[in-house]
Amino acid sequence: MTDSEILLELFLELEMPEGLRAQLVNGDIIVEPPPDGHHEHILSHLIDQMHGEAAAEMQVSGHKGLRLPGGGGHPPDHVIPDLTVVPEVLRLFCGAPPWMEPDGVAMVAEVTSCKPDQDRIAKRHCYARAGIPLYLLIDRERSQVSLFGQPHREEYTEVHLAAFGEPLTLPAPFEFELDTKPFL
Repeated sequence: MTDSEILLELFLELEMPEGLRAQLVNGDIIVEPPPDGHHEHILSHLIDQMHGEAAAEMQVSGHKGLRLPGGGGHPPDHVIPDLTVVPEVLRLFCGAPPWMEPDGVAMVAEVTSCKPDQDRIAKRHCYARAGIPLYLLIDRERSQVSLFGQPHREEYTEVHLAAFGEPLTLPAPFEFELDTKPFL
């Protein structure tokens, strides 16, 4: 058994205390506490806008486990985005295992918390490597929203930025202006 296989097996057998969650990102096991209230406030506003403004009907899942291709000889990444968004017609969440494949995911979103560089760099590379079309990063320290698109290998080739308070246009299948004023 290789080191990567052992690491993956250990990760999958972890039993976390209530409230904590573990992720496997680029060969590192990351354990995080529950998010703070401002983090959840932002997610609540984002979810409301997804349901009320998106051109297509969307299913939104908070904290859904995704099994993504590992990079650099690491085992598959097991990442828990703050939000995973899929077209309603696909009904991907119904009957999905705890760690589902990313096929059909239209967008993932992260709100920075205790380890912002995980969201800014490591997770961005994971999502691009998996071919997830859009990655929305709500960066509380920088007071800005970044929308990454056009994944190619381990990076996104397109990025759109908006300061908190400015609108950010989300492309198809969403096709609406994200109101970032509530993130202030």
